[in-house]
Amino acid sequence: MLNNIALKNLKIGAKFNLLLILVFIVSILGSGVALSSVLQGRAQNEVTSQAQILIQMVNAVRDYTQNRIDPLLEPRLETNPTFIPEVVPTFSSKEVFENFRKKFEYKNFFHKDATLNPTNLADKADKFETQLVERFRREPNTLEITGFRNLSQNEVFYIARPLKITQAKCLRCHSTPDQAPKTQLATYGSENGFGWQLNQIVSAQIISVPSQEIFANAKRTWILIMGLLITIFAIVVFLINFLIKKYVILRIRRIEKIAQKVSVGDMSADFEESSNDEIGGLAEAFNRMKASLKIAMEMLNNQS
Repeated sequence: MLNNIALKNLKIGAKFNLLLILVFIVSILGSGVALSSVLQGRAQNEVTSQAQILIQMVNAVRDYTQNRIDPLLEPRLETNPTFIPEVVPTFSSKEVFENFRKKFEYKNFFHKDATLNPTNLADKADKFETQLVERFRREPNTLEITGFRNLSQNEVFYIARPLKITQAKCLRCHSTPDQAPKTQLATYGSENGFGWQLNQIVSAQIISVPSQEIFANAKRTWILIMGLLITIFAIVVFLINFLIKKYVILRIRRIEKIAQKVSVGDMSADFEESSNDEIGGLAEAFNRMKASLKIAMEMLNNQS
């Protein structure tokens, strides 16, 4: 009830400004939430697209190594004095990716074939990566896992896919030490990277791309657009207030002042309005009412 009384006591301009402020708050909040959702979605799509492109590139290197390089170098595994790591698709993809990372703008991109029991201990899965491999094993229908994690003091978006032993020839190097090339044993030893089985998921192929800067850019864009919207709305409110005051409120105030004079008997005051709008029509009606009142008062004076 007190709110209703306070609202009734407000001037037209104050009521109009209050309505504009309410519209402004609702509009800004709604626009801010919608815009934030759109920009966050675009940032998410951007980091996902980068990760998918890189994982396709890595897989292309793996396929090329497996189908073209491996057949050429495999006969030399026994005769070569040292192990030839280029026959291993994981080695080739890692080397290509490391060359890619040498450029400054790509230094925070990461690739790893995280393996539970790797031949090269550099591929050993950490605690987080081990959980991914185990999940792929528990959920054979899960072909991809994505998310965010902190890596090298930066938040990155990662995309992980299972790596399964699908070709029997891969077991030559990973089934038992006695079947592995002697040069491999000389290089990596006989303790790691054995006991693999056909159709077993042994690794999680993980690509990580930096996401902080992309989401920071989205936030800066949001702040810029919201600032622009607030500025535009403030200008619109100012212009509307100026026009309302000039073409409505000031004209009504003039009519009010003249009506006050007429109410105390000053019949010389005139409701001057040149416009043909609603306020002009109101002023004309007041002029007719004043004329009728003046005639009625003269008639009363003549009778007395």
